[in-house]
Parts: sequence; structure tokens; C-alpha cells
Amino acid sequence: METRVRRRPQLLLLLLLLCGGCLQAGGCNETGMLERLPLCGKAFADLMRKVDVWKWCNLSEFIVYYESFTNCTEVEASIVGCFWPNRLAQGFITGIHRQFFINCSVDRVHWADPPDEILIPLIAVPILLTVAMTGLVVWRSKRTDTLL
Repeated sequence: METRVRRRPQLLLLLLLLCGGCLQAGGCNETGMLERLPLCGKAFADLMRKVDVWKWCNLSEFIVYYESFTNCTEVEASIVGCFWPNRLAQGFITGIHRQFFINCSVDRVHWADPPDEILIPLIAVPILLTVAMTGLVVWRSKRTDTLL
């Protein structure tokens, strides 16, 4: 019985170590998260000041800063016992996007059909080859004097 009592605190300690990122028993502290997330935003804003404004739409210029920002929001949400992402964190991240990336638009490529001089051969050649190969197979299969 005595060894059983001694093992329980060790088991509890092991579970606490393994569950370091588990949610708190009280659930998500949304107020605490709303107080902590602006720290991540401020740190990101400070880092973005190092990047020229005209480079803000080029992700390769600030990807390390953005990764640091998202990691910060994830850690802060975890500290107050909240899942990440959640609606509050997403709203905060969307606000940061509006602040820094509102002028970045995605230039979409407008696809157009090739000219008829190119399109017609690209369609006709495979059709003619299919008809010719089918005819050749039928012709060879009807010949009775074939020796391989």
C-alpha cells in the first residue's frame, strides 16, 4: 500500500510535465487573451518598421517576422488556456492584416484561348491519330493470312 501512495505523486508530476500545454481547468480566459494579444501586435509592428513600406506585399521580405507573430499569438492563447486559432485570435490577426496588408492585392492571371492557328492543330492531330490507329488495328485484325 505504501508504494502505491508514493507512486501517485510521481504519476501526477509526470502527467503535469507531459501536459504542459494542456488547457486550464477553468477554460479559456478570453479577457486575458485580449490583454495579451496586443503585445504580439506591437512586437510585429516594431519588426515591420524595419521593412520598407513598398516591400510589405512581398512575403519573402517579412516571413520571419510574420512567423514570429503567429507563434506569439499561439503561445499567448495557450498561456491563458485557449485553443488556437479561435475567433478572438483570428479577429486580432485579421486586424493586423488590415493594418499592414490592405493595399496588397492578388494579381490574377487572365487566361485566354490561343489563336485558332494553334488551337485547331492541337485538337485535330490527336483526333486524326486516334482514328488512324483504330483503323490500323481493325484492318490488321481482319487479315487472316497474318504470321507473326
